[in-house]
Amino acid sequence: MLESSETLIRAGVPGGWEWVIIALVVLLLFGAKRIPELARGLGQGIREFKGAVDGAKQELDDAAETITSDSDKSDE
Repeated sequence: MLESSETLIRAGVPGGWEWVIIALVVLLLFGAKRIPELARGLGQGIREFKGAVDGAKQELDDAAETITSDSDKSDE
């Protein structure tokens, strides 16, 4: 039997038929011609977000390296 926390987690995830209904609603709202445009826009947004995250990680790594190298120089 599922615990109450597992039940709450699974309650928010759509199942198979729910995905079919969501896809049909999207198709009806946007039409078949607009869906590829929306998918391209979504993909571009995801790529930009990943690039921004990678840039932030690189800046943090560079800053940590600078701090480490500055503390090594002050120890000498």
